[in-house]
Amino acid sequence: MSDQELFYLLALLKVDGVGDIMAKKLLTNCGKAEAVFKTNVNQIAAIDGVGTVLLKNLKDKSIFEKANQELEFIKKNKIEVSYFQDENYPDRLKHCFDSPVLLFSGGTINLKNKKIISIVGTRQITSYGTEFCRKLIEDLAPLDPVIVSGFAYGVDIVAHQAAIDYNLQTIGVLAHGLNQIYPKTHKKYMSKMEENGGFITEFWSDSNPDKEKFVRRNRIVAGMTEATIVIESADRGGSLITANMANEYNRDVFAVPGRVTDKYSQGCNSLIKTQKANLLTNAADLIYMLNWDIKEKFKPIQKQLFVELEPEEQKIYDFLQKNGKELLDIIAIKCDFPIFKMSALLLNMELKGLIRPLPGKLFESI
Repeated sequence: MSDQELFYLLALLKVDGVGDIMAKKLLTNCGKAEAVFKTNVNQIAAIDGVGTVLLKNLKDKSIFEKANQELEFIKKNKIEVSYFQDENYPDRLKHCFDSPVLLFSGGTINLKNKKIISIVGTRQITSYGTEFCRKLIEDLAPLDPVIVSGFAYGVDIVAHQAAIDYNLQTIGVLAHGLNQIYPKTHKKYMSKMEENGGFITEFWSDSNPDKEKFVRRNRIVAGMTEATIVIESADRGGSLITANMANEYNRDVFAVPGRVTDKYSQGCNSLIKTQKANLLTNAADLIYMLNWDIKEKFKPIQKQLFVELEPEEQKIYDFLQKNGKELLDIIAIKCDFPIFKMSALLLNMELKGLIRPLPGKLFESI
């Protein structure tokens, strides 16, 4: 994108009353941001949602000065800018109707051909949540996923740190501009984050971390990822908002169950109970529900003539030998095993070279 194109996009987004949805309408009708300011007023007025107030605001010359200041900041700090129709824009986020027109990023982010998941949860993470989060990321590490979170206290920073420890790319989605970091105590993690991924935001350099911006930030966390995992959450909070957004975007949502008496398991248990999230007990649940291909990452044990099977594995194997290809849910019902247990059993059997996964969450014996 040329500096001129970016300048007019920045100016358009600075117009009072032009949000991401309206900006996309104007760009669709006019072609380019510069054309929005040069197109006949009557043509602009004919666009759905454009009223007299917005037409007046489009004539505000002060927006160009603000756009120029932001452009200078971007160039001076070598910030990467992604336009919602560009190749370097997060692919899944493109399909969200309210996705940001522009994203600003810094670091070494590379999303091409990557499995991308978000991990969210309470800022008051417990030892149970910390242990689960780190173990989950450790077990997923051979598949090289990108770990996305909000760089906040609690679950967010634990997920980022675990990703760095296991040499995974991790991205912090910020609720403010790239000229600062919030919370300030997390500044010490910035260099490692940028070496192993980096930061993304839709907000300009003059944006402070106001409360409402965290809610807006959450739609990026949910929209750019394949699945959202809620580690711990009270009965209300930002992580539940993110989970609801992920459901609206038709993304998979997973929640870690906890004791009914635990304050920070109430949100997760509620998501599972109301069928707004899949129950998550280990990495195998995630791998199988998302149908990730593990052949290249985990070397299966060569199938031998006589393989020692556990009774539960034997029951599954006999069922697949008799019935051929079958869905995970059907296998669980017919073999009388809960879904969360099936995931671990199937993963172990695949590593033994006894079964193989097929598209659509199907499995067959080998």
